[in-house]
Amino acid sequence: MDKPVCLIDTGSDGKLCVQQSALQILQQIEQPVVVVAVVGLYRTGKSYLMNHLARQQTGFALGSTVESKTKGIWMWCVDHPTKAGTTLVLLDTEGLGDVDKVM
Repeated sequence: MDKPVCLIDTGSDGKLCVQQSALQILQQIEQPVVVVAVVGLYRTGKSYLMNHLARQQTGFALGSTVESKTKGIWMWCVDHPTKAGTTLVLLDTEGLGDVDKVM
């Protein structure tokens, strides 16, 4: 994958919605998979860490303000950096504690 895609989004009704296009990407993987997911407070470097694990400067969106950038759960499938023939699935999650998020 050249860039991350949305795996799970929040619908206008507040319910979680799995993106079928992302599921199709996962279903096409035919080799071993290593999954890394990151969860934590908003604006604490989760997306930055995931870009670093993907060995990319860009990919997962990074914000330059105090507002959260990631919404839902985003997925990026890349070649594992040390295990040949293995896919690294990176899952970047929406930050916790966002005061603008309506519950």
